[in-house]
Amino acid sequence: MSVRCSVRVAALFAVSGALLTACGGDAPPAGPPAQPVTVVTLKAQSVTLTRELPARTNAYLIAEVRPQVSGIVEKRLFTEGGTVKAGQPLYQIDDSTYQAEYASATASLARAEATLESARLNAARSAELAKVDAVSQQDYENDTAALREAEADVKLAQAKVRSSAIQLNYARITSPITGRIGKSSVTQGALVTANQADALATVQQLDPVYVDANASSTELLALRRELAAGTLTSAATIVPVKIVLEDGRTFEHDGQLAFADVTVDPTTGTFLLRAIVPNPDRILMPGMYVRAVISIGTRPNAVLVPQRAIARDPKGNTTALVVGADNKVEQRAVQVSRTIGDQWLVEGGLAAGDRVIVEGLQKVRAGSLVQPTEAQG
Repeated sequence: MSVRCSVRVAALFAVSGALLTACGGDAPPAGPPAQPVTVVTLKAQSVTLTRELPARTNAYLIAEVRPQVSGIVEKRLFTEGGTVKAGQPLYQIDDSTYQAEYASATASLARAEATLESARLNAARSAELAKVDAVSQQDYENDTAALREAEADVKLAQAKVRSSAIQLNYARITSPITGRIGKSSVTQGALVTANQADALATVQQLDPVYVDANASSTELLALRRELAAGTLTSAATIVPVKIVLEDGRTFEHDGQLAFADVTVDPTTGTFLLRAIVPNPDRILMPGMYVRAVISIGTRPNAVLVPQRAIARDPKGNTTALVVGADNKVEQRAVQVSRTIGDQWLVEGGLAAGDRVIVEGLQKVRAGSLVQPTEAQG
């Protein structure tokens, strides 16, 4: 075979091979590679549910100091804004009139006691003479009656002494409780009257303090339904309460729920919750606005999902992308109720064991093949 023929044969084989290759192109093209994503496998766990409510602080005890006798204020015996003890003198009222009344009552008591002693001797003498018929029955009865009258006079004089002593003691006004005292409404030389309407000063006990919050009656009904259904448990006899201050810091001392009011305010549909909170450093002052975080119960088999795994459409519907057993993405409609830290509490649509995508959400859609990696931490 000549060289020219060999070249033609080789070219013919090359063209044939190209045609065979072109005709055999029925195989499907290779699909896109699996996208790497990061997932979190959901777990059932026990979660303590809390409710954060706006609240106000109130003094544990409040005592308005008022005079119980009339007179001129001689001295103010405390420092405004300072701490006072129960029984500590606060004001001294001019007591010269009350001193005189006490001295007069004491003298009257002494005279009544002297009369009683004389009557007792006369009655004893008449009793001895009556035994031997040396005194008439009338005289004996008169002496006995005089003794009883003298005894009554002594008791009356003693009562007057006690009354005048009380009035004298009232001239020195003392603090009824231990606490912080505010400004004085009167100065030295002011005239005050017994049981006047205006308080001289106010003493407040600030350790502990009350924290009062208002909760919706609708929430109370929902809470009772959950407790009755068993989805929420509340076996604790002491309900802890955390306080969040106005600047966002958490108060270092936890309190406890004292009581829930039994009446719903008809104008607001709320009822009062009162907590008792220790306040040793006097940081909480009456009238402060705070937020009370109250533990309302425990969800024994709660499922939490990271917030970044939940998407919300313009209508407010929430969804999550879940990786199935075949590593394909499935879009789920999810119901969530509240945030706990950086997670949502799941009410429906997800269950323990589901793998939800938390990173790489922008690269995949429903039906995509993915290569999942469990999130660390």
